[in-house]
Amino acid sequence: MLIDSIAIIAGFILLIWSADRFIVGAASTARNFNIPPLIIGLTIVGFGTSAPEMMVAGFAAYEGSPEMAVGNALGSNITNITLVLGVASLIAPMEVHSRIVKKELPILLLVTLVAIALMRDLTLGRFDGFILAGLLILLMWWITRQGLRNQLDDALTDEIIEELPGRIPTSHALFWLITGLIMLTVSSKILVWGAVNIATELGVSELIIGLTVIAIGTSLPELAASITGALKNEDDIAIGNVIGSNLFNTLGVLAIPGIINPSILSEAVLERDLAIVFALTMMLFVMAYGFRAEGRINRIEGGILLSSFIAYQILLFFSLNN
Repeated sequence: MLIDSIAIIAGFILLIWSADRFIVGAASTARNFNIPPLIIGLTIVGFGTSAPEMMVAGFAAYEGSPEMAVGNALGSNITNITLVLGVASLIAPMEVHSRIVKKELPILLLVTLVAIALMRDLTLGRFDGFILAGLLILLMWWITRQGLRNQLDDALTDEIIEELPGRIPTSHALFWLITGLIMLTVSSKILVWGAVNIATELGVSELIIGLTVIAIGTSLPELAASITGALKNEDDIAIGNVIGSNLFNTLGVLAIPGIINPSILSEAVLERDLAIVFALTMMLFVMAYGFRAEGRINRIEGGILLSSFIAYQILLFFSLNN
């Protein structure tokens, strides 16, 4: 148990560090090849922040634990909305100015409904996985197109460009890109190994481990980014990080176990976890969209979100005995 716990902690530390190095390397390499900074921020950096979830999902599915991968995707979405945005908005109420972010909110709601429709038969097969992956490709194309259209007059533009890593020589950028990718692979394997062992020893389902320990751990980069954004008054990038991450989780991370290891899911995935993801996504939509004015998540709403995170963790704890 001690070795497994150390493996999980070490895996998280290496995972977060390697994801950061991967983003620096990928973004700097793209910049050196004259790709527009906004496109780098909307696509490469967005993909990089979800790289931990994708790597963990890939190894979990490959090692025969597809429900851990599903739990990671759904649990990360729940954690991002409740814990990440809850803490960030308690620090500083956040307003949504960006048209790009406002367009992504209904897309996130629609994508969540698609995921529910695909998994309502309690299976996640290769066909489902390829549908989700195909939608992710379409989403990347749409985000790129919207970014180019709105880059001159959107509130998100300056915040994204300001947060991009500075230019470094191509050789250094490629070094960090390759190193980050290798360490993402190694750390994900270590983390999944430790998590599977602990789940086996404690008799806890791999789904629960994915929904809690792994989901919270892989959401730490989003938590750090959103808190930083809130402190810097970069509200759109703080909220945009969460929306982008949840889109990648729903389409990219959920696609991976479907493609690698098609499986039958437990009823709790549909009746509890997917239902909660949809309810929280709808709550975020109502709070942040702003139907007649700019959307805003105030401290009271932040407290509601954080309370929802605590309530969900309590629900999962009591479900261990059922």
